[in-house]
Amino acid sequence: MWRVQLFKLNYDEQEQQAVKEALDSAWLTMGQKTLDFEDAFSVFLGNDFKCLAVSNGTAALHMALLACGVGPGDEVITPALTFIADQNVTSFVGASNMLADITSMEDWSMDPQEIEKCITTKTKAVMIVHYAGYACDMDRIVDICRRRNLFLIEDCAHTPGADYKGQPLGTFGDVAGFSFFSNKNISVGEGGMAAAKNLDIYKNLKNLRSHGMTVPSFDRYKGRAVSYDIESPGLNYRIDEMRSALGLVQLKKLDAANQKRKELVNHYFSRLDAVPEITIPYRHFSRGTPNYHIMPILLAEKIDRNKVIESMKQDGVQTSIHYPAIQQFSAYKNRVNVTPRAEYVSAHELTLPLYPTMTFEEVDIVCDALLKGLS
Repeated sequence: MWRVQLFKLNYDEQEQQAVKEALDSAWLTMGQKTLDFEDAFSVFLGNDFKCLAVSNGTAALHMALLACGVGPGDEVITPALTFIADQNVTSFVGASNMLADITSMEDWSMDPQEIEKCITTKTKAVMIVHYAGYACDMDRIVDICRRRNLFLIEDCAHTPGADYKGQPLGTFGDVAGFSFFSNKNISVGEGGMAAAKNLDIYKNLKNLRSHGMTVPSFDRYKGRAVSYDIESPGLNYRIDEMRSALGLVQLKKLDAANQKRKELVNHYFSRLDAVPEITIPYRHFSRGTPNYHIMPILLAEKIDRNKVIESMKQDGVQTSIHYPAIQQFSAYKNRVNVTPRAEYVSAHELTLPLYPTMTFEEVDIVCDALLKGLS
């Protein structure tokens, strides 16, 4: 039904062959493909980081909080403009969310000043998100966490391939959680990665991933061990071999895919820069190299977003919203603080299609449909 979808997979015969190899191995959960994926991702981030492939990005964030000892009575400062996973995992460990507002209408990253304002005697951790693959102000945020003795957790769902002043995103905090959901820059369907530099935190993460078992099932299958111990209670957040195989292929494609995203975004800029009814965040500054995860725009206050969405739908163009205001969700209404700037963006943001296999002609179709919807 769509002339231009919001997202399409960047798949070919390489992914098909990788899954076939995983199936042919006759071992489907956390085997050699997973070990290879973890090793490759560690090299990708920098060899100082230990990586654990998990079932999804939310699992990685949940494990991160638990590994840092966050629990009942604690507060976690979370992003006001983000997918609800950040707030959900904080609630699930028994902690309270304090939302930090975005910086401005041009910079939708968490405002370091707002983070500092949210800190209380109960604050245990700061969880940041690098919105759309654009880096937060990491110098200031890292400094705040060090001075206040707070854990720093990076939600890196949007970030693979992006950096801050040349340093990969995901390497600044105590723990980073990556998502490989279907619409991410690395797409495996469901899947994620937890990464940590500190060996004690890494050990906590490893225990949490698979029931607290000291020896994984794959080692027993290979005859490298007979039994196992349970050192601490754990969860089942394991990834399967098919998704790890897909992740290996997608990681190899990442640089070229992100470059194509950049070219497409630049074409969007050429078409939309002069449109008075919209603002494009991060357009005129960057704290590093983004990976152009999504193509968000901000509609002028006078524009009826629902009418624009419906008009573009009628022209066969799929759009989305990143993200609805947390304060509007039933589960969090009257349970979190107000964040005026982020709430304004939530009411006026529109996400346009963007994916590596998109063509410049499809960008033009999207832009033409948008302009029509604005008229």
